[in-house]
Amino acid sequence: MSPRPNSLEARDIAAHLHPYTNQRKAEAEGSLMIDRGEGIYVFDTNGKRYIEGMAGLWSVAVGFNEPRLVDAAAKQMAKLPYYHTFTQKGHEPATLLAEKLLELAPVKMSKVHFTNSGSEANDTAMKMIWYRSNALGQPEKKKIIARIKGYHGVTIASASLTGLPNNHRSFDLPLPMVKHTLCPHYKAFANEGESEAEFVARLAKELEDLILAEGPETVAAFIGEPVMGAGGVIIPPEGYWAAIQAVLKKYDILLIADEVICGFGRTGNMFGSTTYGMEPDILVCSKQLTSSYMPMSAILVNDRVYQPLADESQKIGTFGHGFTAAGHPVAAAVALENLKIIEEKDLVGNVRALAPKFAARLAKLGQHELAFDARSVGLIGCLELKPQEGAVGARGAKLVGLLQEEGLISRAIGDTLALCPPLVITEGQIDELFDAFERALAKM
Repeated sequence: MSPRPNSLEARDIAAHLHPYTNQRKAEAEGSLMIDRGEGIYVFDTNGKRYIEGMAGLWSVAVGFNEPRLVDAAAKQMAKLPYYHTFTQKGHEPATLLAEKLLELAPVKMSKVHFTNSGSEANDTAMKMIWYRSNALGQPEKKKIIARIKGYHGVTIASASLTGLPNNHRSFDLPLPMVKHTLCPHYKAFANEGESEAEFVARLAKELEDLILAEGPETVAAFIGEPVMGAGGVIIPPEGYWAAIQAVLKKYDILLIADEVICGFGRTGNMFGSTTYGMEPDILVCSKQLTSSYMPMSAILVNDRVYQPLADESQKIGTFGHGFTAAGHPVAAAVALENLKIIEEKDLVGNVRALAPKFAARLAKLGQHELAFDARSVGLIGCLELKPQEGAVGARGAKLVGLLQEEGLISRAIGDTLALCPPLVITEGQIDELFDAFERALAKM
């Protein structure tokens, strides 16, 4: 059904080129217009309430109407609404936030560089690595290895790191200095009869073979999410990160942890790196940093990365990179208050307390005849459906629509339905979420 003429839905589609959208489908059907939020819920312009089962875009930790964040933004807006951090200038909110992130970091880090989104942060990390290699007199050491089904953003560089076909097709990507290795989805990609340990060993060997084929002297870094989010909530098998890091250390290759989704409590620790024993040289975070009330991201680098950058900036006169709104004082003030709320309300503890119930309800969905797999860690999980023959993604698209009818917003990643609710969710609301999911699945 096409949107009513002159309705807000019709006006939106007439004026707005939507991201991640089939534009012709949108023209025919209109948009779901969200009007307000309250805790884990959002309401459309007709007043219908939805459980926001994706926390927006994997990102709203503290709920959709936290007055402390509104107040923090208003106070900072009234005091210093904007200033930059270029050319040895700074301001208190960015300084305090940098200090706080270094305090929270899962491993010892040296410096924090602010950007505005996860895409910008990963793009910047790539530039930092190239700059560092030149500083070290290793101009050939520029390649970065990412993973099939990994997601790292949508700029030209970060979309190249992303390992999803629809982020490459028709954009002439990826860039040639980005290489992709295998995806650690055991149930989907294990060979027949292959144990988890054997699967992990094969992935580590494939990575090492790729490094040797490219030349270790040309490979600078490896990037990975602790849990792969937009690729389908892919949880690494036991021992995976230990095996990967052993290969990287053998060939002096930096590790970038993309914590854009996992950071600030999602997996049951402040960072996914802690959950999986990762020791990154560079850590990228965004989303739950401000609960997405303001655009902000941050790149944490250790001294191994920072010192060559500093030396090169002295040699040539500058670290010639930055964004107008990077370290924005209002965003930094909101981030500081958001992190206070996460700590004061022990939302990481809430994730740990609720994770068993979340996992049990998800496992029950996994017993459905259409289910291929159900998996979770902390408060992130998914139900992966068996694909319909000749129509991969059709079942996922149908089910996400049925979920929306039942008042639950999910995201279909092919035939995988993802769940990533706000960290403030309660035990009763988890039941409410999965009851709606079961009703929709029954309609399939």
